[in-house]
Amino acid sequence: MLTPRTVVLTCAGVLLAAVAGCAPQDDATPAPAASGSAAACTKDTLPTRTPGRLTIATDEPAYEPWFRENKPDSGEGFEAAVAYAVAEQLGFARGDVTWTRVKFDSAIAPGPKEFDFDINQFSITEERKQAVDFSAPYYFVRQTVIALKTSKIAGKTSLADLRNAKLGAQVGTTSYQAITDVIKPTGQPQVYNSNDDAKKALQNGQLDGLVVDLPTAFYITGAEIPEAVIVGQVPQVGTPETFGLLLDKGSPLTGCVSQAVGALERAGTLKALEQRWLAQVAGAPELT
Repeated sequence: MLTPRTVVLTCAGVLLAAVAGCAPQDDATPAPAASGSAAACTKDTLPTRTPGRLTIATDEPAYEPWFRENKPDSGEGFEAAVAYAVAEQLGFARGDVTWTRVKFDSAIAPGPKEFDFDINQFSITEERKQAVDFSAPYYFVRQTVIALKTSKIAGKTSLADLRNAKLGAQVGTTSYQAITDVIKPTGQPQVYNSNDDAKKALQNGQLDGLVVDLPTAFYITGAEIPEAVIVGQVPQVGTPETFGLLLDKGSPLTGCVSQAVGALERAGTLKALEQRWLAQVAGAPELT
């Protein structure tokens, strides 16, 4: 996330409405991974807070679809599943993982951490990298079309189905770029000065669909406009916002954690978990 948030459904204890969820993105390039051979990235050699154990943090409460029923240790929900996949990649079994709760603001603040890494939809930004380390990205935020349940595009499954729709987004955003460069509707997209203005237009029936990033879509449809639904995710466009695992600044674990994330990416594990917990369970299918 780009800023702390506090309401329900999506980002653990943080308000997506306060995020310019489809606002121009910060530089999302992660810090270079610390050096270290794969041989050094093992349970027996990693200098974790507790030898032989991995302490993972997230917020309290932890919301869906990132976690299920506020139970990170269940391994259910996208981020819970990613956390355990990273742990396994590093050689830690489920029984070797300890979960702890840390508020979003405390995690991104400078100073020593009470965890080995924290997973809580932390957007990777240059400003934050002055205070903390980030792993390689485990999630690239996707642009998403939402619509009222009564809209003519509700239930559509392809980009072609949206070509004649009246679509809108906040000006100067990757959401707007997704409309112009990927969806390519026949009509001119509507542009709004803020996401709030765009949401009002959707509610008033001035738009068939609104394009926002996926976490914002979860929040809008789950808490702000319950009569709206997610139509689907748009193929990647532009320089997206990315989420990374957060570690203490200068952590000796950063390089190994990044290696683990990279291995999961190459193996297709992250994509599979995204499909399982964000696309299928959360009702955000791919628009093809």
